[in-house]
Amino acid sequence: MTSSEQATTEQAQALILDALQHKESIASTEALFSGRNIDNNIVFGALKSLATYEKINYESIESEKWTITDEGSQICTSGSHEYRVLMHVKQAMPTGITSSELEWIHLENGRLLSSPKASECDEDRTATLLSRLPCALEGLTLAEKQSFVDLKRRKLAELTRVTTYSVSRGPRFTDEIEKPFLELTAHMVASGSWKDRPFKPYNFDSDGPKRPCGHLHPLLKVRSEFRQIFFEMGFVENSFWNFDALFVPQQHPARDSQDTFFTESPAKSANLPEAYVAQVQKIHMEGGFGSLGYRAPWSVEETQKNVLRTHTTAVSARMLYALAKEVFRNESVDATHLAEFHQIEGVIADVNLTLGDLMGVLNSFFSKLGMKNLKFKPTYNPYTEPRLQKWIEVGNSGIFRPEMLRPMGFDESVSVLAWGLSLERPTMIKYKINNIRDLVGHKVDLNMIYSNPICQLDK
Repeated sequence: MTSSEQATTEQAQALILDALQHKESIASTEALFSGRNIDNNIVFGALKSLATYEKINYESIESEKWTITDEGSQICTSGSHEYRVLMHVKQAMPTGITSSELEWIHLENGRLLSSPKASECDEDRTATLLSRLPCALEGLTLAEKQSFVDLKRRKLAELTRVTTYSVSRGPRFTDEIEKPFLELTAHMVASGSWKDRPFKPYNFDSDGPKRPCGHLHPLLKVRSEFRQIFFEMGFVENSFWNFDALFVPQQHPARDSQDTFFTESPAKSANLPEAYVAQVQKIHMEGGFGSLGYRAPWSVEETQKNVLRTHTTAVSARMLYALAKEVFRNESVDATHLAEFHQIEGVIADVNLTLGDLMGVLNSFFSKLGMKNLKFKPTYNPYTEPRLQKWIEVGNSGIFRPEMLRPMGFDESVSVLAWGLSLERPTMIKYKINNIRDLVGHKVDLNMIYSNPICQLDK
């Protein structure tokens, strides 16, 4: 802030405090600062500063009003173009104008002539209308509003949004401007003088200084999020499958919090196979099949607890594999297509998997990205049957064909779900980028990379 701006701000503060000294509130700052040539931004700065010290409270008032343009100001001074032409024609017109000529002026035999209607025009109506500006939009008649719309069409007036403020006394109102101290010194603490001195309050909403460091591209942030999502989907297991189904007693030290990570959200699993759970509970408590069991209490609540998988035996029948690498296509480059892009590959193998399982995996994955309005439609791949392509075109998915799996030695009961998802398009959706060339390539704005926020999972 320059010294002149500082002086103007202090002048605005003094005017506000002086006005509040005589009355408890100011309905609008527009009347207070009318004719004082103080910019509205200076007024706002003065109000904000006084509110920081709790001297005042203020609220903004939004309104619209007609204001005059530079060309309109010239017309106010010199007269409108049509009025000046009319006056010139009236002075030079010959006699003999008939009453049937209704317009102000017309062209006859190459000469401009004025009509009898012109004698009724004793004033420049355009200039008179412009002289009323600025004026508020409220209170104008329908005819006046239409007249100002006509002036706007001629670029003589414009409708602008105006912000004024209503002001009232704050809890610490005084008519004096006290500059608060910015720092607490050792001398103030030692002498105790800090108790009687005002300090500027902390502004916890202000931005800190920007560090001159490297910045991650949005693609890297979303790729990291994808990785985290797959971790969550692949490594979280409930205690039943991780311990109880493997005949690990519920009192075993390995199930203590010192040896196992328990998850907070979700903390428990509810959808466990009831018949199988009952059989496992019976084996633990009573024994069976030649075993005496553990003859110890067995808790359903304990078996529902979710943990980070402590071994892979719990999911030995499953395989989850995901990667993110560049792929290339011979495609025309446009707002949503590149010749080079990233693809997220995933495969799940298990017995009796169906298309519903695949849709469930994809729904679970994209819901963690905040994309919950998904649709699936059939599409063609030679290596999957049936197959799906996302409605928002973020990837391809399907179930591998038996002709592909049998030569690999898989049993007929084994199904393999597979997907190939785009990295660029979910990133565009996440960061609201409309053109893929604004995300990847030589046209990328570096400020976008510097300022894009952290990509977070939607828990």
